[in-house]
Amino acid sequence: MFLSVFDVFKIGIGPSSSHTMGPMTAAVSFLQLLQEAPAGREAARIRVSLHGSLAFTGKGHATDRAVALGLLGWLPATLDMESAEHQLADLHTTRALRPQGLPAITFDPATDIIFDYGPPLTGHANGLVFSALDAEGNALLTETYYSIGGGFVVTAAERERPSVAVSADSTDWPYPFKNAVAMLQMAKTNGLSIAAMKRENEARLRTSEDVEAGVNRIWSVMNNCIERGLALSGELPGGLRVRRRAKHIHQQLVGERLTNSGQPHAASDWLSVYAMAVNEENAAGGQVVTSPTNGAAGVVPAVLRYYLDHCNGADPARISDFLLTAAAIGGLIKHNASISGAEAGCQGEVGSAAAMAAAGLCAVLGGTPEQVENAAEIALEHHLGMTCDPVAGLVQVPCIERNGIGATKAVAAASLALRGDGSHFMPLDNCIEAMRQTGEEMNTKFKETSLGGLAVNLPEC
Repeated sequence: MFLSVFDVFKIGIGPSSSHTMGPMTAAVSFLQLLQEAPAGREAARIRVSLHGSLAFTGKGHATDRAVALGLLGWLPATLDMESAEHQLADLHTTRALRPQGLPAITFDPATDIIFDYGPPLTGHANGLVFSALDAEGNALLTETYYSIGGGFVVTAAERERPSVAVSADSTDWPYPFKNAVAMLQMAKTNGLSIAAMKRENEARLRTSEDVEAGVNRIWSVMNNCIERGLALSGELPGGLRVRRRAKHIHQQLVGERLTNSGQPHAASDWLSVYAMAVNEENAAGGQVVTSPTNGAAGVVPAVLRYYLDHCNGADPARISDFLLTAAAIGGLIKHNASISGAEAGCQGEVGSAAAMAAAGLCAVLGGTPEQVENAAEIALEHHLGMTCDPVAGLVQVPCIERNGIGATKAVAAASLALRGDGSHFMPLDNCIEAMRQTGEEMNTKFKETSLGGLAVNLPEC
């Protein structure tokens, strides 16, 4: 099993990796399928149906907008917002797509994107069905996609038979650990850190220089997102009238530092404000990095920024060690459980992010592989059972604050692990399995449908 650091940390846009980035990627995939198929030249109309969580919270997560952008050829990582907005406006006027190599195809986002509120598709809670129709309305080409969290997308065939998916797992990886037990054993046998093993695996796909440059690029986008979030104010889109708070809190913290008037626990406020800055940007549809998802995008950047700005002996040269370690833990969780809020609840998103951040921080503060594994387990353990219940389907309440609290838990977990020798009662693998089982048995109302929890307990206006 191998999941690249560049798959765990993907540059994209808000507000959701599974509800925005995934559907956009699926739409591009279908567009390419249509361009390659002989039937594509007969296509007169495209229709898309959204199922499960994508239907229930699709409006709040801008899923319909993402599908339209994908059918216009845009991918999350390369989206030019200004050009995309012009093309979207033109699409709403002309109701026509003009794919390269194909005749104009009718597509009206208002009527050709269908929100199906019936039972979800069998493969995953986030399902999309794309259909190309001829002039008489007959289906020429149909494909079903599942957005499985973190921006990852698979077809129905790949979901049912994973072996049909093109996989990098055929590569002869130097350190092919599938679980934490194997990871720790390989680290002990070879005398390597988790980051070093991850770096060796990555080097099978690209040069060491490219790995380092790519990881630094990821951090640059993360940090720029923090800076934008700390600089902007005003209301977030979506109708809840939630105001950005990161800028004001940051100004307070800077003032307290200058006057030496802050309390010791203000350290947790610094963590929270970094995380909130990211998730306010995500809620506004800005550029973020899946960490491992958009809904949990603030935790890892907040803890890494906290390390660089607040920890004694912090070394910028260790940024890649932090992110590679975090990615290794994220890969284990995705492989053995889920990072999808629609599948596992928020324990799979913020819980996974906290485990990743705790592992990264523990590593750069000098932790052994055993202590790193312990840090990840502590952080994940104390998110078990957390539901995903976004109010109005927007990644705002409780998601923005939840990232701040997840970051503080990550730091606490790393600190506790560093106080010990790495030995502990509950192994990380068992904790990951507990999360998987909990997600399986969690009521669908509490898994990103906005049908339960905080989403239905609103203040009376």
